[in-house]
Amino acid sequence: MNVWKEEEFVEVEEQVKLTDLKDLVVYNDDYNTFDHVIKTLMKVCKHSPEQAEQCTYIIHYKGKCTVKTGTVKVLKPMKEAILDQGIDARIQ
Repeated sequence: MNVWKEEEFVEVEEQVKLTDLKDLVVYNDDYNTFDHVIKTLMKVCKHSPEQAEQCTYIIHYKGKCTVKTGTVKVLKPMKEAILDQGIDARIQ
């Protein structure tokens, strides 16, 4: 006699408190070209071309733009990669 037992699989998601979320902010400067910033955001932050371009215009006209939101653990390597490209970025 075969007895089938139904097993319940529960997916556990890591819950992140809203207070643990930070912003990765990129600041405007007089040195980097639009093209360089766009390419950097696409490579580092995995932005689409349109998203990277929009962020770059916001950076230019408003002086800064939040390009990613997440935990410090996730954002820190992105910040370092952006800084390595000569672009000012900070986690706030």
